[in-house]
Amino acid sequence: MDFERVKVEVHGPVGVLKLHHPEVMNAVSPEMLKGLTAAISYIEKPATGLRALIMTGEGRGFCAGANLSGGSSSNEFGPQERDAGAGLETMYHPFLRRLRNLKMPFITAVNGAAAGVGMSFALMGDMVLAAKSAYFLQAFRRIGLVPDGGSTWLLPRLVGLARAKELSLLGEKLPAEKALEWGLINRVYDDASLMEHAMTLAHELATGPTVALGLIRGLYWDSPMNSYEEQLDAERRAQKEAGRAEDFAEGVTAFLQKRKAEFKGR
Repeated sequence: MDFERVKVEVHGPVGVLKLHHPEVMNAVSPEMLKGLTAAISYIEKPATGLRALIMTGEGRGFCAGANLSGGSSSNEFGPQERDAGAGLETMYHPFLRRLRNLKMPFITAVNGAAAGVGMSFALMGDMVLAAKSAYFLQAFRRIGLVPDGGSTWLLPRLVGLARAKELSLLGEKLPAEKALEWGLINRVYDDASLMEHAMTLAHELATGPTVALGLIRGLYWDSPMNSYEEQLDAERRAQKEAGRAEDFAEGVTAFLQKRKAEFKGR
């Protein structure tokens, strides 16, 4: 299914969300953000039967960051009138919150450059897979801006404050293998096999107890803001919800019968 500069492919219970503007290495524009928002709304519909999601890029890059070739010139307004953050609040942040609040496992398959806000998109994955040729780049300082897309929240929690500041202040490329070594991402594969491995992993997650998996991703998103006591309470609430799902009953029954559980995601 096609949306504005975005495509969605359905492979059984797995959806593949493709950034689709390869002419500019999938740089993000207002049009693409509209397409992404519409695509997420489609993916979340129960009728689709989707239970896991992969995000990747079309062509030779994942996402080159924001598309700077369109819109107003940076010199069109005086310094006091310019607001480079306005688009974040109205377009980027709502989409990022949609990704954060997905009720299904979410994998990013980084097939090339993940720069600027494209790096932020990549790091939203519950599991981040990368091609050997991929790299990550905090490109903001190159045009005199600060990191955005939630990267100043994500990076210190993934790689520590020292490395987060290094990436952002120097704006140097971080190759996939080094990103794996740092703990920024989960796995690295040969370019030709990246999507095959991503699809295998996504199907494994999609056929699992996806009610519980969705709750797990929510718990980990919330944990950095919570105290220990608050997180205990959050786990209690999530366990109550998971225990009411059909998948829990199936899981226990399968365990007692010594057979593989057949989870339905409900």
